[in-house]
Amino acid sequence: MKDELILKSFEIAKERYAAIGVDVESALSELQEIPISIQCWQADDVTGFENLGNLGGGGIQATGNYPGKARNIEELRRDVEKVLTLVAGKHRLSLHAIYGDFGGKVIDRDQVEPTHFQSWMQWAKEKGLKLDFNSTSFGHPKSGDLTLANPNGDIRNFWIEHTKRCRAISEEMGKFQNDPCIMNLWVHDGSKDATVNRYTYRQILEKSLDDIFAKDYKNMKDCIEAKLFGIALESYTVGSYDFYLGYGAKKQKIVTLDTGHFHLTENIADKISSLLLFTPEIMLHVSRPIRWDSDHVVILNDDIADLAKEITRSDALNRVHIGLDFFDASINRIGAYVIGIRSTQKALLQALLEPIAQLRRYEANGQYFERLALLEEAKGLPWNAVWDYFCLKNNVAAGYDYIGEIQQYEKDVTLKRK
Repeated sequence: MKDELILKSFEIAKERYAAIGVDVESALSELQEIPISIQCWQADDVTGFENLGNLGGGGIQATGNYPGKARNIEELRRDVEKVLTLVAGKHRLSLHAIYGDFGGKVIDRDQVEPTHFQSWMQWAKEKGLKLDFNSTSFGHPKSGDLTLANPNGDIRNFWIEHTKRCRAISEEMGKFQNDPCIMNLWVHDGSKDATVNRYTYRQILEKSLDDIFAKDYKNMKDCIEAKLFGIALESYTVGSYDFYLGYGAKKQKIVTLDTGHFHLTENIADKISSLLLFTPEIMLHVSRPIRWDSDHVVILNDDIADLAKEITRSDALNRVHIGLDFFDASINRIGAYVIGIRSTQKALLQALLEPIAQLRRYEANGQYFERLALLEEAKGLPWNAVWDYFCLKNNVAAGYDYIGEIQQYEKDVTLKRK
C-alpha cells in the first residue's frame, strides 16, 4: 500500500476516534509493548529435534503435508526470523523441550539440561526475543495414556524428573534474558473409554505436581494447562479445567487457558475476570477450534475479539500473557504464523480503541440503550486504518502486501527443502 494513502487514512481515523474520547496514539503505544509468545512448533509440525524420534500420540497431532517444513534448528530459526520481518512489535518464542540443541546425541527427556538450550538463549538475545518454555509429555515410548498421573512409579518418576528439569531450564532462560521465562505444564493423561478411577488418577497428579513445584525459582513462572480431551483419550482427562482451576487457586499458580481446550459453546473471554480474582496471572494459548480441538490458525473472529476486549476491560494487560498454539501443516507455515500473529494483534488493537470510558459512564448511569448503541457504532470505526499505520510505523508490510513476500520466501527457501 502507498505510504501517503496510509498516512491520510490514519489522520482521518484519529479524528474519528478522538470524537468519542479515544486516544489513538496511546492505544498504539500500548499495542507496541504487548508481546505475543510465538509457538516454535508451527514451523515443523510438532516434530522437534530429538534423536529418539517423535513417536506421535499422547493426544496431539498435526495434520497436512504442505511442503517445506523446517527440518532442523537452523531452518526453524530462519523461518522464525522471516516471520519477525512481517509482524510489528517485539515478541517471544515458546519452545518445547523436544527442541533442544542436542548436537546429534541421544538425550532422553529425564536428562535434558540448560546447556541443551544455551544456543537458543544466545540466538534469542541476538534477535531481540525472550523465551518461554514447555515440558513435553507426548511422543515418547513412556508417554502412553498416563504420565504424571501414572500409578506405575517408574514411569511417573521419569516424567516428574523431566518436568523438574524443564523448570530448571526455564529458570536459566529467565536469568539469561533478565525477564521471567513462563513454563507451561501440560500432560495428555486420560482414558479412551470409561474409567472407574477418576479420583485416584487426580490424587496421583496432585502429588506429582506438589513434588515438581516443591522448589521455588525467581526467574521463571509456572503455569498449568487443562484440556478437554486428547486424541484416543476422549472419555476422561485427568488434568481437566476444574482440576487445574482448583490447584491454581490453591497453590497460586498461573492457569493456562487454551481457546481450543473447552466446549465450543463456552465463552473463554468470560473466564478472564473470574480467574484474575483468584490466581496471580493468566497464560493464554490462542488457537481456533473447529468442531474439536483442531488448532486451526487464529483469525480475527468474534472469539478472539471478545477475548482481547475482556483483557483490556479488566485492565489486565500486565497480568495476562498471550501465546499462540496452532500447528497447521496444510498451508504455508510462514503464512500461518503471520496470519495468526497479526490477527491476534488486530484484536488487541480493536480492544484498545474501544471507547471504554464513555461506555462505563453509560453503564454506571443505567443508560443501556446508549451503551449498546455505542458498542455497535464502534464496530464500524476505521480501526484498519490505524492498523495499517501501525505496520508502516514498524516498517512491516501493511494490508495484504505480506502475501508476496511469503510467496517469494517459499520460492527461494522452503520449496527447496526435500
